[in-house]
Amino acid sequence: MKTRMLGQGLQVSALGLGCMGMSQSYGVIPEPSTMIPVLRGAVERGLTFFDTAEVYGPYTNEYLVGEALEPFKGQVRIATKFGFSLPPENAGADYTPGKLTVDSRPATIRRAVEGSLRRLRVEKIDLLYQHRVDPAVPIEDVAGTVGELIREGKVAFWGLSEAGAKTIARAHAVQPLSALQSEYSLWTRTVETEILPLLERLGIGFVPFSPLGKGFLTGTMDATTELGPKDFRSIIPRFTPEARTANLALVDLIRDFGAENGASPAQVALAWVLAQKPWIVPIPGTTKLARIEENLGGAALELSMEDVTRLTAAADAIPIAGARYPAHIEATTGL
Repeated sequence: MKTRMLGQGLQVSALGLGCMGMSQSYGVIPEPSTMIPVLRGAVERGLTFFDTAEVYGPYTNEYLVGEALEPFKGQVRIATKFGFSLPPENAGADYTPGKLTVDSRPATIRRAVEGSLRRLRVEKIDLLYQHRVDPAVPIEDVAGTVGELIREGKVAFWGLSEAGAKTIARAHAVQPLSALQSEYSLWTRTVETEILPLLERLGIGFVPFSPLGKGFLTGTMDATTELGPKDFRSIIPRFTPEARTANLALVDLIRDFGAENGASPAQVALAWVLAQKPWIVPIPGTTKLARIEENLGGAALELSMEDVTRLTAAADAIPIAGARYPAHIEATTGL
């Protein structure tokens, strides 16, 4: 597995693993015990970059990642996130996407970090993100608090998630950022106009989540695929049966391109993201080792500039049906 450099010298595998789906969001949640061999198998196959958050579960995903990766201390980088007002761990509250309150007050950040250190079984958080911007707390105060945690040895690097250009620049001026995490794929390209040029100018790495379009770009879904009531995609406009029918045109394009290159749709979609910039590290999520192995093939697939240009131009000609989020969730992002 090749490595890539995010900002401030943070080196990770060229492909990471998003762990959220092991604990929430995509319908039936697997037993944690079945995910431990998947996480450890990912390390054995060369992945060194793992993404979690205190809100995933909430809390349960950090416990899972901490237990699974404890034998690999010093070999892996774990990213986690703060930024929501959460119930105590023993409250037993269910996580409902889009109905949480953002909270990045300094005391909340410190409390989140102490909890994450304990749950992840580490002495220092490798990469700490603000999960969503809190409009009630100046980003300079957030950056200052994280800077204190870095100097105290509790955090190594920090980043933002789904933040806008002005917020990124203001935060970076106080405490240099290593990464921005936002959605990016062949069907979600909002960051290309303003965000990616800013990151390049400031030397900040980019970590795209949902690089496979929440599973749609893998070619394994169509309009008839059932999404249960606990599947987060069931409330996303882009995943209505009508939108999925229209959006299959993009999947067909990716599948045809893959056929020319002996690659699956997922591998083409990941290779396209990786080809955009050398400081981009996508974090596709899965609960299956077979999918991790398939995704590794995407990291090994090297597209020529001509390939990238041709695929991008063809994708540009296909209108995407449906918004990426419902309005109430999109309103919490800075993009």
